[in-house]
Amino acid sequence: MNKHPTGNRSERQAPIAASLPSHVAIIMDGNGRWARARGERRTAGHKAGLVAVRAIYRHCLNRGIAALTVFAFSSENWGRPAEEVMVLMNLFMDAFDEDVPALHQSGVRVRFVGERTVLSADLQRRMAETEALTAGNARLNLQVALSYGGRRDIVLAAQRLAGECESGALKSSAIDEQRFAGALALHALPDPDLFIRTGGERRISNFLLWNLAYTELYFTDTLWPDFDPAAMDLALADFASRQRRFGLTGDQVPGA
Repeated sequence: MNKHPTGNRSERQAPIAASLPSHVAIIMDGNGRWARARGERRTAGHKAGLVAVRAIYRHCLNRGIAALTVFAFSSENWGRPAEEVMVLMNLFMDAFDEDVPALHQSGVRVRFVGERTVLSADLQRRMAETEALTAGNARLNLQVALSYGGRRDIVLAAQRLAGECESGALKSSAIDEQRFAGALALHALPDPDLFIRTGGERRISNFLLWNLAYTELYFTDTLWPDFDPAAMDLALADFASRQRRFGLTGDQVPGA
């Protein structure tokens, strides 16, 4: 779990190795601190953070990464000040107008994970429209975690499987890891290979708890609005330098 300080020019120009993750998950942290450091309101940081999202998804397209999952708003974020929550919800709505046409044209498939019922009817409608519009795209799978919590994801999966058992459609003995994973929010994708958290915190904060079991973790002090393609390349280079053993010894890993 590496730590890279913000603004180090020699590090930010680090070369990229050939091995790339197919699925990257990101907690985009530090918007509020970025704004405060500039004497601005936290909401200005969220607007700058949206610009960073655009740069990173385009970079994933250019690098040939197959899937990107971003933590946009957690189930715990509902406890933030009402004004900040309102600004975030408005930003999400604005993003549909500003970004969805470009995403679709670029061949990006967009999906949302999280509890939609707590969102406004307009937001739910735009989410469904975006998913339908981009359903046939395959260059990049972009998952936006919105009102999402990892523990809740696991509980809902357990409830779905319990319901199948109660109806007689499924035997409890048939529930294995593969079946359980198939009931989770990211059931259509392989688990993330690389997890990135910006902003200096060193935790996964209830994000994709099941899916991150064998994911490589990368933490950086860079605040999210400053996390640009060069910073992303540092994370990719760090990932390429690691040996993923999945419980085996180093000598057992192919290519060791």
